[in-house]
Amino acid sequence: MFYLLKSFIQMKILLNNNDLNEALNNVSKLGFVPTMGGLHQGHISLIKRSKNECKKTIVSIFVNPTQFNNKKDYIKYPRNIKKDLLILKKLNVNFVFIPKKKDIYNFNRKITIAKKDQILCAKYRKGHFEGVIDVMDRLTRMIKPKKIYMGEKDYQQLYLVKNYLRKKSNAKIILCKTIRDNHKLALSSRNLHLKTKELNTARHISRDLNIFRKKLIKSKNISQLMSLKIKEYNNLENVKIEYLEIRNKFNLKKSHKIKNSKIFIAYFLKETRLIDNI
Repeated sequence: MFYLLKSFIQMKILLNNNDLNEALNNVSKLGFVPTMGGLHQGHISLIKRSKNECKKTIVSIFVNPTQFNNKKDYIKYPRNIKKDLLILKKLNVNFVFIPKKKDIYNFNRKITIAKKDQILCAKYRKGHFEGVIDVMDRLTRMIKPKKIYMGEKDYQQLYLVKNYLRKKSNAKIILCKTIRDNHKLALSSRNLHLKTKELNTARHISRDLNIFRKKLIKSKNISQLMSLKIKEYNNLENVKIEYLEIRNKFNLKKSHKIKNSKIFIAYFLKETRLIDNI
């Protein structure tokens, strides 16, 4: 019991850059888990892996305003710092960084994304990935981790951040599998916005996509089946498909075969936007 209490006390909450620099002085083999809070089992799996592979682990909680192309979405994003801190204490995380905007954005610059990468979410959420790449680069420069742990659910985000940081940092990005509930739905902070009926619809789509992928493996008419599937999902109550595409998992180019590819989906359930890939 004493050891457990001591571990809780040892978690340092860092509220600004001075706290961060002081706490991380001479810290080596540091694992970093970037989050916007609203922690769930997906985040917890990233943190546990970092703790297993690194000497110490830091988790950031920062709802990054520059990656929201919709101000309403930013305001509505789930925030529960007390609950998040309780979860992190139970996991015996070494450091929690909760910066303010001025700590992150202390100089101006412009990030651009190549035209070939303006696909999937980048096509529909203008400025989103520019904001993600910017904040991830800034945080990485400040924290100087050995490894960064990111989830596969946000696959395009992971792909773009990894390609950008490869030239800027020695940190290694660790891809971690998507954590799902018992109904195959990918865990997401945005799931908190869904009422029971909408949650059931999202779970239906996730289960169906897994079945659909197996069907596509045996099919010679993939394009036709994809078009029919989009119509089928759009006919579901309160569902509006933004995209449903097959892309190569190594370069995100459009593909007409399932081998070495993933099915990417983004859709709205009423006002809540969900993404997934399988």
